[in-house]
Amino acid sequence: MQKANLRPWGPLSTVGLVFAMLAFLGDQGFKLMMLGVFDIDRWPYPRIEVAPFFDIILAWNRGISYGWFTQHSEAGRWLLVAVTAIITIGLWFWLARQRRPLPAAGIGLIIGGALANIFDRVVHGAVADFFWFHVGRFSWYVFNLADVAIVVGAAVILYDSIRTEPQATDR
Repeated sequence: MQKANLRPWGPLSTVGLVFAMLAFLGDQGFKLMMLGVFDIDRWPYPRIEVAPFFDIILAWNRGISYGWFTQHSEAGRWLLVAVTAIITIGLWFWLARQRRPLPAAGIGLIIGGALANIFDRVVHGAVADFFWFHVGRFSWYVFNLADVAIVVGAAVILYDSIRTEPQATDR
């Protein structure tokens, strides 16, 4: 039986850290612009029509993706922060074990997105979402750049797992 590798830093941790920082700073920079510079949360109807199918609006998400597990209490808010933080720590240890740059970058994007959403919950009490796609009666959920980073990160990891043969050293 092999001993668990619990080192917090690995050969590609820097790659993951760079992508995590890009995701975090991109998301928080956009939110700072929308909430601080444009002050969108003070508008009577905070909506910017970018295209017939795409608007920038402000939606405070007190749950997780798609508004699932919406929390209206402080205990629920802090429970989401704690669960997300624990998952993020697990992702960091997974990142430390990576030997290929593509999954390291993907994990970094997920970590950065998760940290950005944790930051929102701590500072604002909810996650600020802005991007809304809609066509006719179809409406996609409202999301933010952190969500984009998480989805792209997961897609990168999936792509790498499909295109790469598993090796004994990857275990």
